[in-house]
Amino acid sequence: MAVYETALRRRETVAEGTMAFYFDKPAGFAHRAGQNAVFTLVDPPETDAQGPGRTFTIASAPHEPEIMIATRMRDSAFKRVLKSAALGARLRIDGPGGVMVLHEDAARPAVFLAGGIGVTPFLCMARHAAASRLPHRIVLFYSNRRPEDAAFLEELRTLERGNPNYRLVATMSEAEKSSRPWQGETGFIRPDMLKRHLKDLKTPIYYSAGPHAMTMSMEVMLADLGVDEDDMRSEEFYGY
Repeated sequence: MAVYETALRRRETVAEGTMAFYFDKPAGFAHRAGQNAVFTLVDPPETDAQGPGRTFTIASAPHEPEIMIATRMRDSAFKRVLKSAALGARLRIDGPGGVMVLHEDAARPAVFLAGGIGVTPFLCMARHAAASRLPHRIVLFYSNRRPEDAAFLEELRTLERGNPNYRLVATMSEAEKSSRPWQGETGFIRPDMLKRHLKDLKTPIYYSAGPHAMTMSMEVMLADLGVDEDDMRSEEFYGY
């Protein structure tokens, strides 16, 4: 993979305990929607056993002028440095890589199953699908504890209003603990939810992303529903 130099340009909070970081897009850098890259701090003031680099999905779409990643802000050396670094701080990007990209056969719908910050590859794909007017039918199932924890929820709703081929099904597992009213789905992503929102369970290609336990449970659920293993793609987010 190629190695590029970049700089941190801005950051923002996108949900409780979740931040987005924006970087310059280096000359010649190009990625496909859904891919990831390794982001490495240059001469960080502290590090840990995992070293100065981490792998992140690129949440910004290929056509956008900046590179954006988003992450839960756990107490690790890498995230402490990234949160406090001065704007202009230097990083290296190794990539892009990964095969979590949209299939080419637009006759087959795409079903995205996201847990928490696992939504980032699907945010990128949804942005790209809208900007490129892709013909693929896309349904995103997005699971969080509460609306406050759901990064990019409003943007994903806005994308739904602008793209007739894309639909969002957001669900909250602890909606009763929220300070905001919630009228959508509740509980985890489960078979009856898929059956209510999908016309046919075996035609789509399924993509799941989130913590390890979540992606494993999605694969078991899909297999129990008769989905072929070749029609499943997954990406796990460790320590996010």
